[in-house]
Order: sequence, then C-alpha cells, then structure tokens
Amino acid sequence: MNYPAFYDAVARITLYDALAELLGAADHGRIEYGYVDAVKLAGHSCPTVAGAYLMTLKALHRLYPDTLPERGGVRVEFGASQSDGVTGVIAAVIGLLTGAAGEGGFKGLAGRFSRQHLLSFSAGHVGDLRFTRLDSGARVTVAYHPEVVPASPAQQRLISNILTGTADEMERAEFGRLWQMRVQRILIDHFDDPALVVCRDDP
Repeated sequence: MNYPAFYDAVARITLYDALAELLGAADHGRIEYGYVDAVKLAGHSCPTVAGAYLMTLKALHRLYPDTLPERGGVRVEFGASQSDGVTGVIAAVIGLLTGAAGEGGFKGLAGRFSRQHLLSFSAGHVGDLRFTRLDSGARVTVAYHPEVVPASPAQQRLISNILTGTADEMERAEFGRLWQMRVQRILIDHFDDPALVVCRDDP
C-alpha cells in the first residue's frame, strides 16, 4: 500500500493487551498501532479519522501517564448516538485502538478479557467523549475541534467539480493533495495544539 509519507511520522500508540499475550498473538502482549492502521480500517484518511486517532492517543496518555495503556481496559462513552454524523467512524477507530466493543464484542474467557459493552452511545450526561479506566475508575473527557485547522479555500471548488464530473485529472490530484495536507497539519503541525484536542480529567 502506497500512502503519504507523513503517515509514518505520526506518533504511534503502544498498548498492553493481556488477551493477546495469553493467546500468543503478541510478545509480552505489546501491540503497536500507527495512523496507517486507522486509515486501513476506515479505508481513507480524513480529519475525522485523524481526530479519532488523536483523541484516543491523548486520552490514553492522560489515563496512563506512567505505564502502557491496557487494551481492553478502557470503557468509551459517546454522548451522541452511533448514527449521528461521523460518530460511527470515530467509534470504529477508537474500538480498533482500545479494544472497546459494543454488543457484538468478545465475551471473554471465564469472566476475564471481555471487550463487550465497553463502547456505548447516547450516554446522556457525557458531553463529547469519555474514556474510563476499568481498574482505577479514572476518567477523562475529550473534545475535537477540527475547525482549528481550516481547509484550503480551493477545496470547495475542486470537490464541486469532482462531484459534478467536470474535474480533470490535475484537479482531482490537487484536491487529494490539499485534503491530505490538512490531515498532515492536524496530525503533525497541530499535534500539541490544546485547542484542537481538549482533554481534561472528569472527576
């Protein structure tokens, strides 16, 4: 798979997965994900996929400041319904990275390693997104503001031409370049921008 080089420059996420260790799937249970893994899951790269990746990374770093995050050890709650906007896309990426799953998730072995019911929607009191450690109960809320990194003004004209079938090959290529440039700015240039991803403790 050929993809933009900046994907490999995005901070990676390393977790400990006790189930993977038990089943011999990963040495010492260590699993590492990069942005390209989220792209492969979604089938595309966009500000939504980038935001889901960043929100997860920031939340896990805050919940596990001194140790590897535990995959399967975090509950994720969305304030929105699964069908609302891009919530489903975000949830798919977060589920990949954290192991959190809904009704159809892995039920566990002898009461351990369950991933079922760790991903929920329409949580009511939850604002944007909440991550909760199952072992300690520590939790953080996360909000993503992609408008902090605006799209190029040329993108609207180019996408209009593409969708109406009037764009030529150069216009299509330019649209893709500008689109990924914005994703790069989100993931690389604004990685530490506190206005882009707001992550705070939720007592």
